[in-house]
Amino acid sequence: MKNIKLIEVPSEIGAGTRGASLGIEAIKIAALDFMSNFFIHFPSEKIPTENKLLYEAIESPYAKRIKGIVSMYDKVSKAVSDSIKNNFFPVILSGDHSIAGATIAGIKMAKPKSKLGVIWIDAHADLHTPFTTPSGNLHGMSVATAINEDNSESAVHEPDAETVKQWNYLKTIGKIAPKVLPEDVVYISLRDYEKEEKNLIDKYGMKVITTKEVRSKGPENIVRAVTRYFSDCSDIYISLDVDSLDSSISKGTGTPVSNGLKEREAEDLISKFMQNRKVCCFEITEVNPTLDKENLMAEIAFNILQRSVNVLLMS
Repeated sequence: MKNIKLIEVPSEIGAGTRGASLGIEAIKIAALDFMSNFFIHFPSEKIPTENKLLYEAIESPYAKRIKGIVSMYDKVSKAVSDSIKNNFFPVILSGDHSIAGATIAGIKMAKPKSKLGVIWIDAHADLHTPFTTPSGNLHGMSVATAINEDNSESAVHEPDAETVKQWNYLKTIGKIAPKVLPEDVVYISLRDYEKEEKNLIDKYGMKVITTKEVRSKGPENIVRAVTRYFSDCSDIYISLDVDSLDSSISKGTGTPVSNGLKEREAEDLISKFMQNRKVCCFEITEVNPTLDKENLMAEIAFNILQRSVNVLLMS
């Protein structure tokens, strides 16, 4: 049985749409509505945010609020690393997906020798960099920081020296770079990405499993294939962006995309992955209740969270 620790990071400075900082509270309200005492069962730590930057002018158009992101990477990577060193299984609830880069850094700081596999369940590749970004939002760059990639051959911008310095810090935090090899990232339900990102996926032969494949092969076969694919990895991290779910149910997230997973498919996938002893960390992100009706997205996220954690408690 694993000792679980919840790490709450209500940060939304990496997102382009406002409201994701309220996602964690929305998930807790869903738990109350389901009469669940989930949130009093586990020790939890709340990481202070830099959300005050949302009221300030943007200094760096190609990496918006990157100073705040640097501060979040420092705080979150330390919290994740400390939890793992103290034999906890960290479950991260984050506002926006930029935090996942910090989570990965924390895993590697705790286990520098580990060969880490990453399961990225997301409509988006999050492989942009300040040199390629169409939006400047850091939540679209977290995988690029983890694989230590600028994608300079696809560059369309010239960020200023200060931005580049901070970007380099994000990639090399913990003095480990890359944290993950590109071929050790598996995308599930990826379906909305730009040509600059496709360039990296093709260049490194990154593994992509489409929604259609999940549906035709079934979650169990997908999990089996991914487990085989990660046979030489010593640890696995799972990141769930709720926009991996179909836009018909994922209204309550900043960037919904059609052709996504059904709630049951996501639940089955994650709970089956959680049976693998190599899984050392799980993150749920991008719930935005301000865009939602009846708190549906948070309820779905809570169902997935509760089922996944129950699997961990039984294993």
